[in-house]
Amino acid sequence: TCGCWSSQNLLALGSDDNTLSISNHEGDTVRQTTLRGEPAEIYFSMMKTDERSSQGESTVSVSVNKKILMLFNMNDPQNPIELAFEPRYGNIVSYRWYGDGYILIGFSHGYFVVISTHIMEIGFELYQAHNHKDSLNSVAISPALNKAASCGDNSIKIHELSDLKDISNIVQLEDETKGLDQMSWTDDGQLLAVSTQKGTIHVFLTKLPMLGDSFGTRLAFLTSLLEVTVSNQVEGESPVAIQVEVEPTFVAVGPYHVSVGMNNRAWFYGVKKIKDVEYLGTIASMRLNADYAAALFEGKVQLHMIKGRDAEDRKQMKLFPGDDRQGQILCHALTNDFLYYGTDTGCVVCVLVEDWETVNSYNHAVGVRKVFPDPNGTWVVFIDDKNGGFLFSSANATIPCFELPNFSPTITGVLWDNWHADRGVFVAFDDDKVSTYALHKTTIYGPQVVLVGCTTLPFSQRPLLLYNGELTCQTTSGKTSEVSLSTHEFLKRSADSDSPEISKQLSQALMLKRFQEAWNLCKAAGSDADWAELGKACLVHMEVDLAIQVYRMSGNVGMVLSLQSIQGIEDKNLLAGNLAMFLEEYDQAQDLYLSSSCPITALEMRRDLLHWDSALMLAKRLAEEQIPFISKEYAVHLEFIGDYVNALEHYEKGMTHSDKFQEHDEACQAGVARMSIRMGDIRRGAAQAIQHPSRVLKKECGSILESMKQFSEAAQLYEKGQYYDKAASVYIRCKNWAKVGELLPNVSSPKIHLQYAKAKEADGKYKEAAQAYKSAKDWDNVIRVLLDHLNNPDDAVRVVRNTQSIDGAKMVARFFLRLNDYGSAIHFLVLSQCNDEAFQLAQQHGQMEVYADIIGSDATQEDYQSIALYFEGEKNHLQAGKFFQKCGQYSRALKHFLKCSRTEDNLAIEMAIETVGQAKDNALTNQLIEYLLGESDGVPKEAKYLFRLYMALEQYREAARTAIIIAREEQLAGNYRIAHDVLFSMYTELQAQKIKIPAELATNLMILHSYLLVRMHTRRGDHLKGARMLIRVSNNISKFPAHVVPILTSAVIECQRAGLKNSGFSLAAMLMRPEYRNKIDPKYRKKIEAMVRHPDTSELEEETTPCPFCGFQLPQNELLCISCKTNIPYCIATGRHMLKEDWSICPHCEFPALYSQFILLLEIETVCPMCSESLSATQVKRLSDCSRYLQTNDVDE
Repeated sequence: TCGCWSSQNLLALGSDDNTLSISNHEGDTVRQTTLRGEPAEIYFSMMKTDERSSQGESTVSVSVNKKILMLFNMNDPQNPIELAFEPRYGNIVSYRWYGDGYILIGFSHGYFVVISTHIMEIGFELYQAHNHKDSLNSVAISPALNKAASCGDNSIKIHELSDLKDISNIVQLEDETKGLDQMSWTDDGQLLAVSTQKGTIHVFLTKLPMLGDSFGTRLAFLTSLLEVTVSNQVEGESPVAIQVEVEPTFVAVGPYHVSVGMNNRAWFYGVKKIKDVEYLGTIASMRLNADYAAALFEGKVQLHMIKGRDAEDRKQMKLFPGDDRQGQILCHALTNDFLYYGTDTGCVVCVLVEDWETVNSYNHAVGVRKVFPDPNGTWVVFIDDKNGGFLFSSANATIPCFELPNFSPTITGVLWDNWHADRGVFVAFDDDKVSTYALHKTTIYGPQVVLVGCTTLPFSQRPLLLYNGELTCQTTSGKTSEVSLSTHEFLKRSADSDSPEISKQLSQALMLKRFQEAWNLCKAAGSDADWAELGKACLVHMEVDLAIQVYRMSGNVGMVLSLQSIQGIEDKNLLAGNLAMFLEEYDQAQDLYLSSSCPITALEMRRDLLHWDSALMLAKRLAEEQIPFISKEYAVHLEFIGDYVNALEHYEKGMTHSDKFQEHDEACQAGVARMSIRMGDIRRGAAQAIQHPSRVLKKECGSILESMKQFSEAAQLYEKGQYYDKAASVYIRCKNWAKVGELLPNVSSPKIHLQYAKAKEADGKYKEAAQAYKSAKDWDNVIRVLLDHLNNPDDAVRVVRNTQSIDGAKMVARFFLRLNDYGSAIHFLVLSQCNDEAFQLAQQHGQMEVYADIIGSDATQEDYQSIALYFEGEKNHLQAGKFFQKCGQYSRALKHFLKCSRTEDNLAIEMAIETVGQAKDNALTNQLIEYLLGESDGVPKEAKYLFRLYMALEQYREAARTAIIIAREEQLAGNYRIAHDVLFSMYTELQAQKIKIPAELATNLMILHSYLLVRMHTRRGDHLKGARMLIRVSNNISKFPAHVVPILTSAVIECQRAGLKNSGFSLAAMLMRPEYRNKIDPKYRKKIEAMVRHPDTSELEEETTPCPFCGFQLPQNELLCISCKTNIPYCIATGRHMLKEDWSICPHCEFPALYSQFILLLEIETVCPMCSESLSATQVKRLSDCSRYLQTNDVDE
């Protein structure tokens, strides 16, 4: 009842006895099984599995009773699969296998179902639709179109197999009221036939023949069987439909014409039909340009004018090839100026249309099936019989033919990009994908072809035109569609593209030589790597100006400067060589340099790169005079890497023997000397080194010889080179002490002196050994030799004291210990930091005081405590207290100081004050104060100690009060200088601590200083100043009780001398008081009595000067301004008040002085009258701004 053949020649039959049998081509039964019902529609196929099977069509499907679909696996006959469906679907009308194990099933109630035969998917419907309302009669599948069709009722529905929900077409047959019957596609899918219940057949054209052509940006393509549409979307022209007379087998288009044809006849159209032409054979292909048509038939191409009469056509017509020996033409192409054709013998010929003469040809190894020239006709892509793709230049025969990289053997055609900027971009396409290629005509490597990338082509579309990355394709429906090439994605870059995407797009733009777009990509979001890639591409493509801009943007200053230096080079090869060098393509750069107008540049490059082998080979060809210099440099390199044999050879080759290059020859001679020694020719090398003027060479050769253990020769070379340290060191190694001794005065290395000293000591020459040890600054050995061998302790002690050598001090200490000189031994043990030994020695021999004096401040706290405890046991309170203080035990120290005997009292009190000052302990302070006040022993101590205590405790106010008391006591005793110094030191200390100075202290200091100035003025003969100071002192005569009469007597005498008669009379009258009268010196008494009896009241009026604070005029010696009530600073040179414009200070104590008077005083005196520090007039400077010294808050009012 039904049957089917398989691709393996198996026959499956279903019989009316419900049996399925499978037989081979010889009639033998292979498999047989019984069915549960009547079989119908049997097909061989292969079930879907996880892995590809190599067993072919192993599954038989059969419809059983039109209810069940059974799948019979011939490899597993015991387990057939039966698939039942929902009753509402009706009976199985028809089914078809397709794809990878899928089955499409049509049911009688109009349902349309798709299932999978994969074991994991069996039982599930992948797609289901109620395609027809009442009934479904048949289904059909076209693998060529990837479509499925079903018919039922009076309609046909067509689905896309890639998406069954997509119904691409519905055809209604209104006249077929009885319904449709069966349907079937042709193998190519072009026709779909449908039979009806009435007995009629309808045949539908489901796809048009893919006939189309392009010329430039103009397209012509079949839009129906008798209609050709011409369009030019790029230039915005409206499409034009041309009705043709026959269903064509080819379509060709030119700038102004369209040609269609079949068999041996072609029709030519402009706006209207122009003419039709019959050819001598069946036309295989047709090509047009503006004026000519070229038809290929029976291995020949006929070229003729499109327009013109028949007679003219015969004149304007030519057959190619003219010689049958060129073979059969298999393909051809026509541009505006050239006709190209390829033959079965592999010949690609270029004919100039204007004069119909061959201008170029290329012979290929195998036959050429297709040719595709670029729009200009200067480059041609061709495909040979082996499906290889090639590119050659018809305009430049010197450029070799390129094989296209990764050229697919399934490629059917090539299209060149018609966009003006993309000359050199073309695509090669097959049924599935488009490969984009770019021709790089000008690079540092010469012309190149690169594969840019691939783009998937939509199903059943044929490319006709490429323009700026947009591919125009013809579809089976007679329309065109646009496909954007993935290689041109950068033209549609979005602002938010991420970095990897930018890098990918940049790479595409650079391969397509779209430098402006690449620049924009880098500026928008380019990384440093992207800028570097753009810069490198510019160098490869010799875009120097753009490369400068790129490297300037990326901050590569060195590359910018390098490119600017070659920017003006016109020689293409020289320019390319420089660019290749910048890219570190040195071999390529060399080839380019050698083919340029300046081949010497290749040599310069190799020299700069230190490629000496290459440089020497180039020098032999280009500049033989450079060989010696290159040989020398090469020799230096070979010497560095240890190839001494070749280094020696090249040093010898490097000799020029010319006085002009003396320095170069000397360097080569030095190299020969070194290499000779390295190679074992020591005599030659050493002789050359000695003769050579270079000291450095002698050192180098000496070092080589030393490493070779040739010590004698090495030492001689060191000595000749005046490297005495090295020479002596090597002489020592060969035990040549005589030579070492000769060189020793010139040797500075302590190590060599030390070695020599050890040798001399071993020989018993101790003086020389000691001297050598001294030169080596090995003081321990100097001391050892002086003590052990020369018995010279004085020099040993001197060395120890000068060098502070610890080990040397130990040796000296041991020496003195042997002599029982314990004091000296202790001294040197301390110097050697052996304090414990020194302490024990001092303790044993009663030398602790010596040890205590020596140890000073360098000992530890434990050392000090040990000494203190020793003295405590010996009842030596002063020493015990001293060392308890040093170890920080202040309470015990004070206790011992206060126990000291009267003979040590002063020193003990001073130490006690220092101890309390360090301790900062109130209890200890109070204990000492009680002692000083006599509360502990009933004997009050001098006030100076209390003063020093307050100073030590930094209690400056108490110290100031004590200082006033001390000064008063000294003043009462007549010790005016001591009193002055006490007050002055207290004054400066309070100033340093920024404490206000008590007015009493300041006043007492001023009065005492005025008294001390009297002697200075009178010694200089300045009686007026002396008299004024004595009047000030006399006004405070109660502060000088020990010398009242002498001071008043001096005041009377000085006033008489200075012309201050009235002041003298007043002072004389004071002397005449009964308590003073008898104490006047007899030689002055009568004179003073006469002054009182016969008074002279004349008085020299005192000059006035302005107050430095308010400017009020007041007497020179007045220190209190009656206007502003301010105490005015006084001059330490005159006692007068200070003047702003005549201000200076003592640089030591900073007390003020009138500059003019201070200078006069210092002409005789050599010390400051206030602080008694040495001072000269040159050290004193007049101050322009004295405001700092006019502060009134330093002294308590």
